[in-house]
Amino acid sequence: SSQLSSLPLHILLYVNGVYYIFYFLATLAMIIYKSQVFSYPDDFLAPDLAVLFLMAILEVPRLYLGFKGNLTEAEAPLGLSLGLTVGSVLLCVYLLLWQSYVLWADVLLNAVLLAAYGLESGLKVTAIAAFVS
Repeated sequence: SSQLSSLPLHILLYVNGVYYIFYFLATLAMIIYKSQVFSYPDDFLAPDLAVLFLMAILEVPRLYLGFKGNLTEAEAPLGLSLGLTVGSVLLCVYLLLWQSYVLWADVLLNAVLLAAYGLESGLKVTAIAAFVS
């Protein structure tokens, strides 16, 4: 029997996990900075923080299911991870476009994260196709 798990996907999941820690801390620091420097509307501070923390909560099972599905060559966990990736992308787009203040650093951090999500999603679809066939 041949090995169907994807090494590039595994590496990207690992790198994305490390990058997300940096992303979370940098975005949290920028939200705190923006709330101190700018007249951040109080009604929008809580939703922006809630989106960031929800994204962090989604990231753990997303990465776990991605690793598990890839290593066990199972379509279901990888498919669930792909579904959670869609949710993470939507939250990332919110932080990129619709948070109260968007700095150039926000754009850069979110663009890198979205590119990683896109590449990772393509590799997940490829891996699922290989597992099914």
